[in-house]
Amino acid sequence: MKNLESFDALYQRAAERKHGVKALNALLGPAENQAALLELSDDRYLAAMTKKVFQSGFVWRVVENKWPDFEDVFFGFNIEKVLMMPEEMMERKASDPKIIRNFNKVKTIKQNAQMIFEEQQNGHTFAEFIQRWPCEDIIGLWAYLKKNGSRLGGNTGPYALRALGKDTFLLSRDVEAYFRAQDLISGGLQTKSSLATIQQAFNHWQQESDLTLSQLSRLVAYATGDNSVQLG
Repeated sequence: MKNLESFDALYQRAAERKHGVKALNALLGPAENQAALLELSDDRYLAAMTKKVFQSGFVWRVVENKWPDFEDVFFGFNIEKVLMMPEEMMERKASDPKIIRNFNKVKTIKQNAQMIFEEQQNGHTFAEFIQRWPCEDIIGLWAYLKKNGSRLGGNTGPYALRALGKDTFLLSRDVEAYFRAQDLISGGLQTKSSLATIQQAFNHWQQESDLTLSQLSRLVAYATGDNSVQLG
Protein backbone atom coordinates (compact mmCIF):
# COMPACT_ATOMS: atom_id res chain seq x y z
CA MET A 1 0.00 0.00 0.00
CA LYS A 2 1.52 3.31 -1.09
CA ASN A 3 2.66 5.62 1.75
CA LEU A 4 2.05 2.97 4.41
CA GLU A 5 4.91 2.67 6.89
CA SER A 6 6.20 -0.71 7.89
CA PHE A 7 5.38 -2.00 11.34
CA ASP A 8 9.06 -1.74 12.32
CA ALA A 9 9.24 1.94 11.40
CA LEU A 10 6.04 2.70 13.27
CA TYR A 11 7.17 0.76 16.33
CA GLN A 12 10.62 2.40 16.40
CA ARG A 13 9.15 5.91 16.29
CA ALA A 14 6.63 5.13 19.02
CA ALA A 15 9.36 3.64 21.21
CA GLU A 16 11.49 6.75 20.77
CA ARG A 17 8.58 8.98 21.77
CA LYS A 18 7.65 6.82 24.77
CA HIS A 19 11.15 6.46 26.25
CA GLY A 20 11.99 3.00 25.07
CA VAL A 21 10.64 -0.40 24.17
CA LYS A 22 9.84 -1.43 27.74
CA ALA A 23 7.73 1.67 28.40
CA LEU A 24 5.98 1.36 25.04
CA ASN A 25 5.11 -2.31 25.56
CA ALA A 26 3.61 -1.46 28.94
CA LEU A 27 1.46 1.20 27.30
CA LEU A 28 0.32 -1.17 24.55
CA GLY A 29 -1.06 -3.52 27.19
CA PRO A 30 -1.82 -7.24 26.99
CA ALA A 31 -3.70 -8.89 24.16
CA GLU A 32 -7.42 -9.36 24.69
CA ASN A 33 -8.62 -12.90 25.34
CA GLN A 34 -11.17 -13.41 22.59
CA ALA A 35 -12.40 -16.65 24.16
CA ALA A 36 -13.48 -14.60 27.20
CA LEU A 37 -16.17 -12.97 25.05
CA LEU A 38 -18.12 -16.24 25.29
CA GLU A 39 -18.14 -16.00 29.07
CA LEU A 40 -20.35 -12.89 28.92
CA SER A 41 -24.10 -13.29 28.86
CA ASP A 42 -26.03 -11.36 26.23
CA ASP A 43 -27.36 -8.88 28.79
CA ARG A 44 -23.76 -7.69 29.25
CA TYR A 45 -23.57 -6.87 25.55
CA LEU A 46 -26.73 -4.80 25.80
CA ALA A 47 -25.37 -3.11 28.93
CA ALA A 48 -22.07 -2.22 27.24
CA MET A 49 -23.78 -0.80 24.18
CA THR A 50 -26.18 1.21 26.34
CA LYS A 51 -23.38 2.65 28.43
CA LYS A 52 -21.50 3.83 25.35
CA VAL A 53 -24.69 5.33 23.85
CA PHE A 54 -25.20 7.38 27.01
CA GLN A 55 -21.52 8.31 27.28
CA SER A 56 -21.52 9.65 23.73
CA GLY A 57 -21.55 13.43 23.94
CA PHE A 58 -21.83 13.32 27.73
CA VAL A 59 -19.51 13.31 30.74
CA TRP A 60 -18.38 9.70 31.10
CA ARG A 61 -17.90 10.03 34.86
CA VAL A 62 -21.56 10.96 35.39
CA VAL A 63 -22.68 7.88 33.45
CA GLU A 64 -20.35 5.67 35.50
CA ASN A 65 -21.68 7.08 38.76
CA LYS A 66 -25.27 6.44 37.74
CA TRP A 67 -24.64 3.05 36.18
CA PRO A 68 -25.76 0.88 39.14
CA ASP A 69 -29.13 2.65 38.92
CA PHE A 70 -29.28 2.01 35.17
CA GLU A 71 -28.79 -1.69 35.89
CA ASP A 72 -31.57 -1.61 38.46
CA VAL A 73 -34.06 0.41 36.41
CA PHE A 74 -33.63 -1.75 33.30
CA PHE A 75 -33.78 -5.21 34.92
CA GLY A 76 -30.05 -5.85 34.61
CA PHE A 77 -30.53 -5.44 30.85
CA ASN A 78 -32.29 -8.79 30.64
CA ILE A 79 -33.15 -9.06 26.94
CA GLU A 80 -36.61 -10.60 27.33
CA LYS A 81 -37.68 -8.24 30.11
CA VAL A 82 -36.50 -5.19 28.17
CA LEU A 83 -38.40 -6.30 25.06
CA MET A 84 -41.59 -6.79 27.08
CA MET A 85 -41.62 -3.17 28.28
CA PRO A 86 -44.57 -1.25 26.79
CA GLU A 87 -44.07 2.29 25.49
CA GLU A 88 -45.59 3.94 28.55
CA MET A 89 -43.17 2.06 30.81
CA MET A 90 -40.23 3.21 28.69
CA GLU A 91 -41.43 6.80 29.00
CA ARG A 92 -41.82 6.44 32.75
CA LYS A 93 -38.36 4.97 33.15
CA ALA A 94 -36.88 7.70 30.94
CA SER A 95 -38.10 10.28 33.46
CA ASP A 96 -36.60 8.48 36.47
CA PRO A 97 -34.15 10.91 38.17
CA LYS A 98 -31.90 7.99 39.13
CA ILE A 99 -30.74 7.71 35.51
CA ILE A 100 -29.85 10.24 32.80
CA ARG A 101 -33.21 11.44 31.52
CA ASN A 102 -32.92 11.29 27.77
CA PHE A 103 -35.88 9.51 26.17
CA ASN A 104 -34.25 9.23 22.74
CA LYS A 105 -31.30 7.37 24.24
CA VAL A 106 -33.51 5.28 26.51
CA LYS A 107 -35.38 4.07 23.44
CA THR A 108 -32.15 2.60 22.08
CA ILE A 109 -32.13 0.06 24.90
CA LYS A 110 -35.17 -1.74 23.55
CA GLN A 111 -34.07 -1.28 19.94
CA ASN A 112 -30.65 -2.81 20.61
CA ALA A 113 -32.23 -5.58 22.66
CA GLN A 114 -34.27 -6.37 19.55
CA MET A 115 -31.08 -6.62 17.48
CA ILE A 116 -29.63 -9.07 19.99
CA PHE A 117 -32.86 -11.10 20.11
CA GLU A 118 -33.04 -11.36 16.33
CA GLU A 119 -29.47 -12.64 16.18
CA GLN A 120 -30.29 -15.20 18.85
CA GLN A 121 -32.96 -16.58 16.53
CA ASN A 122 -30.16 -17.71 14.21
CA GLY A 123 -29.23 -20.44 16.67
CA HIS A 124 -26.46 -18.83 18.68
CA THR A 125 -25.98 -16.31 21.43
CA PHE A 126 -25.05 -12.74 20.60
CA ALA A 127 -21.78 -13.41 22.42
CA GLU A 128 -20.99 -16.22 19.98
CA PHE A 129 -21.90 -13.98 17.06
CA ILE A 130 -19.50 -11.24 18.22
CA GLN A 131 -16.72 -13.66 19.15
CA ARG A 132 -16.80 -15.41 15.76
CA TRP A 133 -16.69 -12.23 13.70
CA PRO A 134 -13.25 -12.09 11.98
CA CYS A 135 -11.09 -9.19 13.10
CA GLU A 136 -9.66 -8.79 9.61
CA ASP A 137 -13.10 -7.39 8.74
CA ILE A 138 -13.83 -5.53 11.95
CA ILE A 139 -15.28 -2.63 9.95
CA GLY A 140 -17.92 -5.10 8.75
CA LEU A 141 -18.96 -5.64 12.36
CA TRP A 142 -19.08 -1.88 12.86
CA ALA A 143 -21.37 -1.64 9.83
CA TYR A 144 -23.60 -4.40 11.22
CA LEU A 145 -24.02 -2.57 14.53
CA LYS A 146 -24.75 0.71 12.76
CA LYS A 147 -27.33 -0.85 10.43
CA ASN A 148 -29.08 -3.19 12.85
CA GLY A 149 -28.65 -1.33 16.12
CA SER A 150 -29.58 2.12 17.32
CA ARG A 151 -27.03 4.93 17.78
CA LEU A 152 -24.14 2.52 17.36
CA GLY A 153 -22.56 4.27 14.38
CA GLY A 154 -19.44 6.41 14.45
CA ASN A 155 -17.16 5.48 17.35
CA THR A 156 -19.95 4.33 19.68
CA GLY A 157 -20.12 0.76 18.38
CA PRO A 158 -16.33 0.32 18.29
CA TYR A 159 -15.96 1.69 21.83
CA ALA A 160 -18.61 -0.76 23.02
CA LEU A 161 -16.76 -3.63 21.36
CA ARG A 162 -13.49 -2.53 22.97
CA ALA A 163 -15.19 -2.33 26.38
CA LEU A 164 -16.46 -5.89 25.93
CA GLY A 165 -13.00 -7.15 24.96
CA LYS A 166 -13.54 -7.65 21.22
CA ASP A 167 -10.32 -6.91 19.38
CA THR A 168 -10.79 -3.73 17.38
CA PHE A 169 -8.91 -0.62 16.45
CA LEU A 170 -10.39 2.77 17.31
CA LEU A 171 -10.54 5.86 15.15
CA SER A 172 -9.22 8.26 17.76
CA ARG A 173 -8.02 11.71 16.75
CA ASP A 174 -4.41 10.53 16.69
CA VAL A 175 -5.20 7.49 14.55
CA GLU A 176 -7.15 9.64 12.12
CA ALA A 177 -4.32 12.19 12.09
CA TYR A 178 -1.83 9.47 11.17
CA PHE A 179 -3.79 8.26 8.16
CA ARG A 180 -4.32 11.80 6.92
CA ALA A 181 -0.68 12.79 7.45
CA GLN A 182 0.43 9.74 5.46
CA ASP A 183 -2.04 10.72 2.74
CA LEU A 184 -3.69 7.32 3.00
CA ILE A 185 -7.21 8.73 3.29
CA SER A 186 -8.92 11.94 2.25
CA GLY A 187 -12.46 13.18 2.71
CA GLY A 188 -14.73 11.65 5.33
CA LEU A 189 -13.27 9.34 7.96
CA GLN A 190 -16.32 7.07 7.99
CA THR A 191 -16.66 6.62 4.22
CA LYS A 192 -16.44 3.07 2.87
CA SER A 193 -13.23 3.94 1.05
CA SER A 194 -11.52 5.38 4.13
CA LEU A 195 -12.59 2.52 6.38
CA ALA A 196 -11.47 -0.09 3.85
CA THR A 197 -8.05 1.56 3.57
CA ILE A 198 -7.66 1.71 7.35
CA GLN A 199 -8.71 -1.91 7.76
CA GLN A 200 -6.21 -2.95 5.06
CA ALA A 201 -3.44 -1.08 6.85
CA PHE A 202 -4.15 -2.73 10.18
CA ASN A 203 -4.35 -6.14 8.52
CA HIS A 204 -0.95 -5.49 6.92
CA TRP A 205 0.62 -4.51 10.27
CA GLN A 206 -0.86 -7.61 11.89
CA GLN A 207 0.83 -9.76 9.28
CA GLU A 208 4.14 -8.05 10.09
CA SER A 209 3.80 -8.38 13.87
CA ASP A 210 2.21 -10.40 16.62
CA LEU A 211 0.10 -7.51 17.95
CA THR A 212 -3.68 -7.34 18.11
CA LEU A 213 -5.76 -4.63 16.45
CA SER A 214 -6.21 -2.94 19.82
CA GLN A 215 -2.47 -2.88 20.47
CA LEU A 216 -1.76 -1.65 16.95
CA SER A 217 -4.34 1.09 17.37
CA ARG A 218 -2.51 2.31 20.46
CA LEU A 219 0.81 2.00 18.68
CA VAL A 220 -0.33 4.27 15.86
CA ALA A 221 -1.56 6.80 18.40
CA TYR A 222 1.67 6.74 20.38
CA ALA A 223 3.65 7.29 17.19
CA THR A 224 1.50 10.28 16.22
CA GLY A 225 0.28 13.66 17.45
CA ASP A 226 -0.51 14.50 21.05
CA ASN A 227 -1.61 11.00 22.05
CA SER A 228 -5.21 11.95 22.83
CA VAL A 229 -6.27 8.30 22.47
CA GLN A 230 -8.60 6.87 25.12
CA LEU A 231 -7.65 3.43 26.33
CA GLY A 232 -10.55 1.06 26.69
